[in-house]
Amino acid sequence: MADSIIINRDGKFNQPLLSSADDDDEENKDLASKVWTESKKLWHIVGPSILSRLSAYSMNLITQAFAGHLGNVELAAVSMSVTVIGGFNYGFLLGMASALETLCGQAFGVRRYDMLGIYVQRSWIVLCSCCFFLLPLYIFATPILKFIGQVDEVAELSRVLAMWLITLHLRCVSLPMSCFLLSQLKTQVIAWASFVSLVVNVLTSWLVVYVLDLGVVGLVVALDISWWVLSFGLYGYTIFGGCPLAWTGFSMQAFSGLWEFVKLSVSSGVMLWYVSRSSESPVELQFTL
Repeated sequence: MADSIIINRDGKFNQPLLSSADDDDEENKDLASKVWTESKKLWHIVGPSILSRLSAYSMNLITQAFAGHLGNVELAAVSMSVTVIGGFNYGFLLGMASALETLCGQAFGVRRYDMLGIYVQRSWIVLCSCCFFLLPLYIFATPILKFIGQVDEVAELSRVLAMWLITLHLRCVSLPMSCFLLSQLKTQVIAWASFVSLVVNVLTSWLVVYVLDLGVVGLVVALDISWWVLSFGLYGYTIFGGCPLAWTGFSMQAFSGLWEFVKLSVSSGVMLWYVSRSSESPVELQFTL
């Protein structure tokens, strides 16, 4: 079928109404080029996020793998203390920190970069206060685990490990940092910090088990050190010039509007904790960045 054409009043031909096969090929090439361009932009964000998630999740698996070499009781105690006790607390704190995703995203979108640092400091205040209310779950881990049916040997050892995990519990300050950096598309920073912490976890776990012979307590200490490496990495990048527009130093403005921030954080924590518990395992919930 011949292509239909438009003829102007002066008798000159215009472009055809129906595109030819060459035009279709050109459009397909343009579409493929656009898809490839958008995919590269997407993977620039998704790729580092996947790496950081895998690194964070692997640290828990590495700790449990080394604990399995020490004995069944040690493996069960690590699972109870890290997954049950730590997973419950960190699931709630992670949900509270996720309130920053909306606030920081809005502030970054309207170019109120200075408010990003203020929101992070408010989140630190709220999360650190909440940490102290959750400490009894670590301190009274033994009676709690016995109440839900754990054997005495596992419950007793789990309490010892839970006490060592309190330092890991207090590293909740790094959770707002992740949201703070993600809102600025600094995903590669999080990925590199997570990868370094994973390497540290592997080396320290091997060291405390096979060289220093510190047992399961040493494994928990190695896990603590690894997560604090991640926290200090994100914190150091922020305050030492990595975010010059968003971080202008500590401010008293962080103490204003705390009650509204508390209500937003608690509601976000309850929502995300409930949804995550319905769809994910405790291990995945605990080690989400």
